[in-house]
Amino acid sequence: MKRALAAVSFGTTYPDAREAIAQIEAGLCAALPGYDFYRAFTSSIVRRRIEQAEGVRIPGAGELMEQLAAAGYEEVRCQSLHVMPGLEYEKMCAEIAPYRERFQRFTVGAPLLAKPEDCLTVCEGLLDGIPARAPDEAYVYMGHGTGHFANAVYSELENRFRALGAERVYVATVEGFPGFQYVRDRLRARRVRRVTLAPLMVVAGDHARNDLAGDGEDSWRSMLLRDGVEVRLDLRGLGEIAAVRELFAAHCQDGL
Repeated sequence: MKRALAAVSFGTTYPDAREAIAQIEAGLCAALPGYDFYRAFTSSIVRRRIEQAEGVRIPGAGELMEQLAAAGYEEVRCQSLHVMPGLEYEKMCAEIAPYRERFQRFTVGAPLLAKPEDCLTVCEGLLDGIPARAPDEAYVYMGHGTGHFANAVYSELENRFRALGAERVYVATVEGFPGFQYVRDRLRARRVRRVTLAPLMVVAGDHARNDLAGDGEDSWRSMLLRDGVEVRLDLRGLGEIAAVRELFAAHCQDGL
């Protein structure tokens, strides 16, 4: 039987940031030996820019399924590398759904934060990798955020940090709730003087390098510096965290 493993992520135009995706993919391949590996990106803009800048064509999710069906694959395991079951995940599912009947066996692995226990696993994994914080020191994670109801996972993550005793680890988003100003006000109220900023995204791509850590006046780093806060950066994508890679592999093995 011809078997394929397809990892589907949003993608990034930053070649070095793609290493975080590659690390997750390597973990998937190790957990599921005997499958031919393939990659797809859901962002058409990212795919187009990569092709223009690097001459590399990465298919979309539906396009990849068509290629696999044409190549005679009988089993396909499709693994989402999205953070939550939000808009991009739903887009992926819509693109691959018409191909379900063209394979004898077809499974889809859930995104990273698909159920409450996933939030606990990720929070524990993140805390294992950051140092203890002094009373005037905090860690702030930047999530993407979305208008989709799945945005609620960010609030759950922060409350999971509280339940684990991490009182000065905060989660804010670029495009959802809680926004950065909400966290900024809490930092001021608690007289936090040192903050480490880190992305809560699979890759440390455009948002991490510009909205989070950039030199522009509206970046989170710049705003904290204006507040008189010492800022440190931890620009690792989630794909570089072992617990995250292991959770993606578990989702793939449990695929529906």
